[in-house]
Amino acid sequence: MKKERWRLYAKKADFAAISKAYGINQVTARIMRNRGVETKEEIESYLKGDLDYLSDPALMKDADKAASLLEAAIANNELIAISSDFDNDGIFSGLLLKEAIIELGGRAAIFTPNRVMEGYGVNSRIVEEANANGASVLLTCDNGIAAFEAIDEAKKLGMTVIVTDHHEVPFEEHDGKKIYLLPKADAIVDPKQEDCAYPFKSLCGTGVAYQLMTLLFRRMKRTMSRQEIFLQYTAIATVADVMELVGENRILVRKGLSYLNHTNHIGLRALMEVCGISPEQVRAYHIGFILGPCFNAAGRLDTIVHALALLESKEYDQALALAGELWAMNEERKELTRVGTERAVELIEHATWKDEHVYLVYIKDCHESVAGIIAGRLRERYYRPVLVFTDASEEGQIKASGRSIDDYDMFTELSAFRNLFLRFGGHKMAAGLTMEKKNLEILRDGLNARCTLTQTQLMPLVMIDAAMPLGYISEEVIADLEKLEPFGRANEKPLFAQQHLSVLRLSRIGKNRNVVKMSVMGPEGIIMDALYFGDTDVFFDFLEDEYGRDNVAAALRGMRNTIDIGVTYYPQINEFQGKRSLQIVIQNYCRVSLN
Repeated sequence: MKKERWRLYAKKADFAAISKAYGINQVTARIMRNRGVETKEEIESYLKGDLDYLSDPALMKDADKAASLLEAAIANNELIAISSDFDNDGIFSGLLLKEAIIELGGRAAIFTPNRVMEGYGVNSRIVEEANANGASVLLTCDNGIAAFEAIDEAKKLGMTVIVTDHHEVPFEEHDGKKIYLLPKADAIVDPKQEDCAYPFKSLCGTGVAYQLMTLLFRRMKRTMSRQEIFLQYTAIATVADVMELVGENRILVRKGLSYLNHTNHIGLRALMEVCGISPEQVRAYHIGFILGPCFNAAGRLDTIVHALALLESKEYDQALALAGELWAMNEERKELTRVGTERAVELIEHATWKDEHVYLVYIKDCHESVAGIIAGRLRERYYRPVLVFTDASEEGQIKASGRSIDDYDMFTELSAFRNLFLRFGGHKMAAGLTMEKKNLEILRDGLNARCTLTQTQLMPLVMIDAAMPLGYISEEVIADLEKLEPFGRANEKPLFAQQHLSVLRLSRIGKNRNVVKMSVMGPEGIIMDALYFGDTDVFFDFLEDEYGRDNVAAALRGMRNTIDIGVTYYPQINEFQGKRSLQIVIQNYCRVSLN
């Protein structure tokens, strides 16, 4: 069991006044303050914000120029080649741009890279194929900000090039100063550009595409008739790309979810049916952990052709068949991830560098499409920045996908070794690269020599919203907390803490006995069911280590024992056979001293 830092938020505000002014519980008011929502405008946007709260897309650098170029291309009936990518954000930004351009009377086609053979983003093959098919305009989405060679080639072929992206702008450091590098495109729309006036910098690629299309429709004096569909695309991409659910992202996701909950989109409804979800049930969780991974699986194991075919289906039976294929691909992806993660853990446990602060793990013969997922699993297990390397298609080359922790800017740290990379891109929390295998140890030594992470920073920080006894939980409190949705990165589900929970009964449930169910009692005598969905083996090891096997055995039989734990939790309502009851879902646990 890895050590954690538990910390209670200590932010101050007049919670009673906020509660009265906005008709919310004081606990809900406290949580909003904990999430950095302070001013009247921020509170109103957080609770009620609609599309009117979005910034004017014209504020984005080059957005007017890009819209003007696209308007001209549509007027001249030119074919616009959309260079997309192979993840959710690439799929949905590409489809949004294509459908919007066609709605405006233009011609557009999507071109995507093969993940295994070509890697991320626009490349020479895409440029040449698009040009051979008669495209005179190259429009990138969710990529392009670092595609110097491919864009140079497109310009030599006489193509108009428009980049839309949301990734960090590449840079070189000279005398401690960052010199930003931009491709030679005709227009670059990326809020991360240093001189871009757009105030919200955290849109995903689909969010950038949506705003650019909003500007184009406005420029052409047209009403966006498919706006509801485009917002559904934007919501899925924003959540699946793990963007911060704050500010404009929160507005886009909340609005998109409201449309997803009664969607008539054939492809989306078919995938929901195959995954056992009804549209009205869909929350951010379902996008992040069920629907999103299915779309990602297409690009990870094959190409995104399957995903696009599903999303463009006109017949429901065909859509169901395609959705079934995506589901099967995702099941295959899960198995590849499980096997790859087990191999990676074995390598780390026997490695001479296990005590280093940045992990670089080379897994021979691992399918490169799951490297990023494995990196994420390893980050959670060891709480380290992790880069997982696999063999590239070119002899002697390896590729990596990285996932970082809060206190480590992976993009900046890797940028110091740009000279080692053949391809490179990313942001603070994730990155991808290709390099010569012979340079792996040089990179490992260099990253760890530069690393300034302390032992404290290498312990996960668990931020608790409030210490809330079980007796405070009610259906009204839970209903009020739902006003804070959608939950996700930077707007995490509220977390409460309770010390001294006595375990009255303990069991493992579920098909694979992978859920812990307990009956617990707080110091005030309130008894409630509690569930834990984490690693059940680690949980039982913890109980036996701290309280002894006899106490665990007694709890399993529902007999008297001395188990007394502290937990963080989220409250929810359990509905079973028409009956509703309160329960808590445990997130973290620790021993509580009896002294």
